[in-house]
Amino acid sequence: MTLANACELYRGTGLIGQPAAAVTSLAFVVAGVAVIARRRNGAPTVIYGLLVVAVGAGSLVQHGPNPSWQAYAHDLPIATLLAYVAVEAASDRFGSRLSPGWWLVVPLVMVPAVAAGSAVSTIVQAMLAALAVGLSMERARVHPQLRRATVAAAVLLASGALLGAIGDRTSICRPSSVVQGHALWHVLAAAGLWRLASTIGASAEKAPRRPEPDSPPTSSDGTFRRPPT
Repeated sequence: MTLANACELYRGTGLIGQPAAAVTSLAFVVAGVAVIARRRNGAPTVIYGLLVVAVGAGSLVQHGPNPSWQAYAHDLPIATLLAYVAVEAASDRFGSRLSPGWWLVVPLVMVPAVAAGSAVSTIVQAMLAALAVGLSMERARVHPQLRRATVAAAVLLASGALLGAIGDRTSICRPSSVVQGHALWHVLAAAGLWRLASTIGASAEKAPRRPEPDSPPTSSDGTFRRPPT
């Protein structure tokens, strides 16, 4: 049988139900640990890295042993990460640190969404993804120093999504193949999230103020005072 909209055949019981998808889930863990190790922008980067690790762990649960609660383990970290990216982008774009409540509430909202079924959960995640991408692009538009990383991350994520969709939901799907579209999505998405890390918590640098031209020296009464020669 197949699992989680992935082409790869689920190989029954065991710790590794879908080998390609399960192994490549570790790409998120590696990417998250790499982000945490750098701590480029302090606490925001560390939180972001932990969420990326959580995405990998949840993906491994789903594509590995696949317990009854796998959908919660898989969907909640993804939704929370997307919300965090959106909040961080909005904070940097508008120069005002937003309350963590804006993203911490998302896991609570996702619980009934996941319980309602995969269609509802997917819709909520798609809305969060659109918000995260839109705010990230808007921040990059305003702050040129963030454009390269943002665009590179977007290209990697979009490429992974495209290859995953083609490999999983078209006629080229081969359930028993070692090469799987969903596995490629994992690797490219993890690379994209790693690349995006440099923008997380990066306060926009204000453009240097242009020095005002020197004004002529004046005396205390405001009249012109000739400088000494």
